[in-house]
Amino acid sequence: MSPASVLTSNQSAVNAVALEGEMNPGMGKKRTQGKSKSSISDVNRADPNIEVTTKPQQKRMRSESTDNASGSRKMPKRAAACTDFKHKSVRLCERSLIVDIKRDQVVEDELAAISLTTGPDDPRPNRRLTDFVFHDANGTPQPVEMLEVDDIFISGLILPLEESSDKEKEKGVRCEGFGRIESWAISGYEDGSPVIWVSSEIADYDCVKPASCYKNLYGLFLGKACACIEIYKRLSKSSGGDPNPSLDELLAGVVRSMRGRKNFPRGMSIKDFIVSQGEFIFNQLIGLDETSKKNDRVFSELPVLAALRDESKKSVGFVPAKTIPSGGLMNENLEIGDGEKLNELSVSNYADEEDEDMKLARLLQEKENWRPLRQKNRQQPVTSLNKFYIKINEDEIANDYPLPAYYKTLIQETDEYVIFDSEIDIRDPNELPRSMLHNWTLYNSDARLISLELLPMKPCADIDVTIYASGIMTADDGGGFCLDTDSNLCSSSSAGVQDVDGIPIYLSAIKEWMIEFGASMVFISIRTDMAWYRLGKPSKQYASWYKPVLKTARLAISIISLLKEQSRVSRLSFPDVIKRVSEFDKDHPAYISSNPVVVETYVVVHGQIILQQFAEYPDYTIQKCPFVTSLSDRMEERHHTKWLVKKKVALKKEANLNPSVAVAPSISKRKAMPATTTRLINRIWGEFYSNYLPEDSKERDTHEMKKEEEIEEEQEEEGEEDFEEVEEEKALVVEEMEKPHSASKQTKPICSNKEIKWDVEAVGKTCEGKALYKQASVRGDVVAVGGSVLVETANSEEYPLIYFVEYMFENSNGRKMIHGRLMLRGFQTVLGNAANEGEVFLTNDCMEFELGDIIQTVVVEIRLKPWGHQYRQANANNDKIDRARVEDRKTRGLPAEYFCKSLYCPERGAFFCLQTDSMGLGTGLCHSCKVKETEREKVFKSNSSMTGFTYNGTEYCVQDFVYLGPHHFGEDEKEIGTFKSGRNVGLKAYVVCHLLEIEAAKASKKTDPEPLKVKVRRFFRPEDISAEKAYHSDIREVYYSEQVVTVPLIAIEGKCEVRRKQDLPPLDGLAIFEHIFFCEHLYDPDNGALKQLPAHIRLGPSKQRVVDDVEKRRKKGKCKEGENGFESFDRQKDASHTNRLATLDIFAGCGGLSEGLQQSGVALTKWAIEYEEPAGEAFNLNHPEALTLINNCNVILRAIMTACGDADDCISTSEAAELVAKLDEKEINNLPRPGQVDFINGGPPCQGFSGMNRFNQSTWSKVQCEMILAFLSFADYFRPKFFLLENVRNFISFNKGQTFRLTLASLLEMGYQVRFGILEAGAYGVSQSRKRAFIWAASPEETLPEWPEPMHVFAGPELKITLNGNTQYAAVRSTSTGAPFRSITVKDTIGDLPAVKNGASTTTLEYKDEAVSWYQKKIRGDMLVLTDHISKEMNELNLIRCQRIPKCRGADWRDLPDEKIRLSTGQVVDLIPWCLPNTAKRHNQWKGLFGRLDWEGNFPTSITDPQPMGKVGMCFHPEQDRILTVRECARSQGFPDSYKFAGNIQHKHRQIGNAVPPPLAFALGRKLKEAIERKLST
Repeated sequence: MSPASVLTSNQSAVNAVALEGEMNPGMGKKRTQGKSKSSISDVNRADPNIEVTTKPQQKRMRSESTDNASGSRKMPKRAAACTDFKHKSVRLCERSLIVDIKRDQVVEDELAAISLTTGPDDPRPNRRLTDFVFHDANGTPQPVEMLEVDDIFISGLILPLEESSDKEKEKGVRCEGFGRIESWAISGYEDGSPVIWVSSEIADYDCVKPASCYKNLYGLFLGKACACIEIYKRLSKSSGGDPNPSLDELLAGVVRSMRGRKNFPRGMSIKDFIVSQGEFIFNQLIGLDETSKKNDRVFSELPVLAALRDESKKSVGFVPAKTIPSGGLMNENLEIGDGEKLNELSVSNYADEEDEDMKLARLLQEKENWRPLRQKNRQQPVTSLNKFYIKINEDEIANDYPLPAYYKTLIQETDEYVIFDSEIDIRDPNELPRSMLHNWTLYNSDARLISLELLPMKPCADIDVTIYASGIMTADDGGGFCLDTDSNLCSSSSAGVQDVDGIPIYLSAIKEWMIEFGASMVFISIRTDMAWYRLGKPSKQYASWYKPVLKTARLAISIISLLKEQSRVSRLSFPDVIKRVSEFDKDHPAYISSNPVVVETYVVVHGQIILQQFAEYPDYTIQKCPFVTSLSDRMEERHHTKWLVKKKVALKKEANLNPSVAVAPSISKRKAMPATTTRLINRIWGEFYSNYLPEDSKERDTHEMKKEEEIEEEQEEEGEEDFEEVEEEKALVVEEMEKPHSASKQTKPICSNKEIKWDVEAVGKTCEGKALYKQASVRGDVVAVGGSVLVETANSEEYPLIYFVEYMFENSNGRKMIHGRLMLRGFQTVLGNAANEGEVFLTNDCMEFELGDIIQTVVVEIRLKPWGHQYRQANANNDKIDRARVEDRKTRGLPAEYFCKSLYCPERGAFFCLQTDSMGLGTGLCHSCKVKETEREKVFKSNSSMTGFTYNGTEYCVQDFVYLGPHHFGEDEKEIGTFKSGRNVGLKAYVVCHLLEIEAAKASKKTDPEPLKVKVRRFFRPEDISAEKAYHSDIREVYYSEQVVTVPLIAIEGKCEVRRKQDLPPLDGLAIFEHIFFCEHLYDPDNGALKQLPAHIRLGPSKQRVVDDVEKRRKKGKCKEGENGFESFDRQKDASHTNRLATLDIFAGCGGLSEGLQQSGVALTKWAIEYEEPAGEAFNLNHPEALTLINNCNVILRAIMTACGDADDCISTSEAAELVAKLDEKEINNLPRPGQVDFINGGPPCQGFSGMNRFNQSTWSKVQCEMILAFLSFADYFRPKFFLLENVRNFISFNKGQTFRLTLASLLEMGYQVRFGILEAGAYGVSQSRKRAFIWAASPEETLPEWPEPMHVFAGPELKITLNGNTQYAAVRSTSTGAPFRSITVKDTIGDLPAVKNGASTTTLEYKDEAVSWYQKKIRGDMLVLTDHISKEMNELNLIRCQRIPKCRGADWRDLPDEKIRLSTGQVVDLIPWCLPNTAKRHNQWKGLFGRLDWEGNFPTSITDPQPMGKVGMCFHPEQDRILTVRECARSQGFPDSYKFAGNIQHKHRQIGNAVPPPLAFALGRKLKEAIERKLST
């Protein structure tokens, strides 16, 4: 029975209980007892923490029970009163009975138990219930929801409601078979933890802990309650949730938060469980609507909750349940005594109730599904076979294989590690990359050919066989599989290489292999620690070694087919199967012999392959059939060795011991050179790894692995969520590290008031008239303004808090007080254990405390270092002396001393330099308090005439233009897309309005915006008319209308301008940073008419504003006298080059970051370093003014430091020094020098961090190879004014967050101000989801740039970083609920490009059509011809698949018909790729693979190699049957059509996929420019 239908019927049929509630005063409302959990009777209508109480369809409503319930209610069958539960009918577990007899007082009557326990009894008793079982009248345990179709009773231990330290009170009273349960309820929504209540006629019980024998049944209901709580937290604004996610986003987030919970049914993922309970959750949450807080949307109106309910109906084969009419129970909270509210409702709906047999059937099915797998294991011993692997003896299978031979090759092969070591950061084998292997051979460590059959199909603990492979690696396109009819299983050793266009490769040790089959297909795949490989045709040399394995696989398939043909599989015994197999014709693909004895020998000898195929077959009757049991027994009889199969597979990157390393020529990638570093960077990172790497981390990792294995034993394997969707839900966690143990806890000595005194006379008064003092004595210590003290607080735990003394005063009652600002130790910040132990960070958290609270004074030096590269060496020497002094004090046991040079603002994700001129002044004013007061005033303040106000820091006046959230207008919202890359469909930009009037309520306060309303005129956007109109219009265009509405003032989101088109400022590029629109038309929404805007309509003070804009540019030297400001735009760009920051771009790629920064007018890239030649060539083509250095950055840094005479400060390899010696003098002279570089930016390759995912595998020597070290060393040596690091979003969590923390610590150690955050490129003007992490650094003399404001609507939550503790930080807000401009669509981006075919290779074409959209016009610029509109060529099979993918929204491989097709070669193949349906459940249905883009949607993340079976498989054009072209991918990144790429098509895709979108770089550059201008203006 569906739990959803159970709930709806529960809630309506409660009239009988209501009548009883009138007669029983105990059913009335009761008070909440302190902090204890409220009773369900105590439902406060303003408290959403308590959910609607659910009531059962009462049994007394039946014809056989119409008498008074108290006199005729059904009671459980029970023996005469006794105290030994062994004689009772209730089926309790034996263990709990023994304990109860010894310890618990036992009574027979519920009232007696209530009287013997304490608790609130007015109006009804509330008690705790533990060690309980809910059961029917026969004593059989039942789910609590079974009360819907049967009488359910309680046996358990009743305890007082309040927990007590008194052991006698906590013993409780045991009562058996009492009740009947009348209702149940779920509470705890605001607390985030479910509390289950059940009610009898007498009392309400908080269900604390079930009996051990009842845990599994109770776990089902508790799991449903947990799901309700988690969904509530995700959707309730008051709990920090987002009420507008898509269903996929909601499910992904809930799955992540519930991951790790136990007792979910095996075989069902958490996601499937949530979906199956969708209607239950829906009905529970909408019952909270009456209690929702003012800012929360009612749950019944949330589309995502309705979608979850509908999905649930589909998944469980929904039987319609009765509905609750509006105004019924679902719209108000119900208390236990409030059943009279439902009398009329339940009578009217009772006829619509589901048949009780159907309810019972649903509940029983749900109960069966919940049975844990370990219980089934006891009943089904066959599954235990999966725990062991029965090893095959090589001599037994020798006759089925050829004579020994050795592997030889004449071609060059590439080490597998070279190909994959830069791509992988994976621990789960299922997430490894997948490729195909053709022309392959298997061999052992002696290069002797060996059978795959000797290797266990599952990883085993004591494996003694090592098998390697070589072959031609290609992308796995879903084709190339073996058919039963294939006679030619091999490629010739010579022709095979030529026929297959791939990479010759040799693999590391094979760890496991598997066989998959379906219809006429058989597929074998192997796995190493680096990747999965699907085997194509073997080499000619190995073909005869492959035949027995393939033959045995086909034999297993044939036997399964035989068994499936039987009405009952048990009818065929092992001998019967052998006899049937011996009767196969000789041309049968599984023919062995006509002799049953030979067949039996073959089956037993090769039995492990057969057993594994049976074990993986998705039919339980096949898995446990007698044939399997008999085969296993016979294999053991032959004394085959049993190996234990590993429970947890951990990927470990070990040395590749493939013999091909020595015996065959190999191609290696450019050797990974250990980083060239400065001594500072080497010390910071080296000291960390020497201190934290060894035993502690290894023990921690071992513990984590054991814990993971335990969890895996108890918890089902969950379905994988789509990576991109999951990433959007989760906050990236910077793991909180262990605190240092160097300091010990200090306690405050007891002292009298005589020991506390002012040392000097008062020096003034505060604004409140309190006397101010500069110095005091506390127990002999001198406390002075500007000093620091240790303060003991209740929450300080091990470490007392450090406060900086801002001022001291005496209040009116004579108490001596300090106003201090909190200082945090390094490990208490985001830096964790990467921080300097001696450094503390000032914060803006203030506190006033008494002098008597001081433990002692503490030395904190306010440290200001001289800035610049010229002081670097002197500062380093001083730091060395300081570190030696600290160590000396530590050795001598002296108190720790600290220094402070930064202000830490976690709410802004930043460290700032100290403003020493506003610290410790002792004037009674605190800079931090002043900042906070200013921020409070920014929230809201209106003027006396009510013609203007300040709201959220922005000043507004009547006649201003403002933004309003789109949800404040009553039009129907479009359905928001939930398919991959359709997330923006339906999202709307802010509504532009003209502020006409401020309407004030009579008693409204000037500081409270809530009661105020504003009258506004609405301006419409082209997208409000149609998508086609939006496509043809300028994104900045709006339409005047006569629609005037009144909305709450708090609906205002921001301020903008509307001008005539001729008054628009010039816009160069795609990125918009000004809130300026233009209007030329009037729109009538009633009839859809669009007319020219009448001349008399004013749009604001546009003329003066234009004059002001021109004047500003003239003052800055950007415009000459007589020019209007727009004509001089091109000249401005040229002239501004002299005022730009001289920039060094490291890891420059093709130049996306430099392109955007230069477009913003802030930077001029003079030098660029790039390792890959094609990318370096592309950079040079687009930035000829820069010196492009195509070389290893380690070599360049060594060369610069050597040329400047700082070789002693440079730590590098001898290889780097040798390469420097080969550079000619001219090259060295052209390299930048310290003092010449103002700005360093770049994105160090993120792939290198993958090797550091486990500390016990990551040594310091490994870390030294990371390019992040060289990148930071450039910053250390050059000390530029500004520094910008860009990387993938997961940079924050790489290496458990240590790489991120050490990067911040390194920059802070240099003296920089630092800011970090994550941005979504789609919110800055590209049609692509691309999340990137950034770290800004600015010298102490500069202003640290702010984050750019997101300007475009783009779906997704805030991109948060979890800092230390529970603090979370998001650089910018999410724009899923509105932004100044709409999102850019696929059609906006590429809709004007000419059609090309699969494999198009013409590099230069004509455009053919004019640009249509605003985006197209901007991105084309002045280009007359189109370049790089070339497409990767798909093979015949994938082209056919592409042609069969529907040209509609969200179409992918799941839309392909399930049929076979014949290729031009005559081969018959499945249209649907073989692996997708077979593994879809584990991989979120492989959403997006072979996917077609939607014109109105967005691009997925641009990758380096678009392919339909790749990581981002949605790569087909919306209308054309091909993969996206290079130019289309470039446009999705925001590269103008004039931008050039170099190399072949693979190189060009790689350059684009690795680039920073120029519009995002432009937005960052604008904020940098603002920071520079702000400093100049002050």
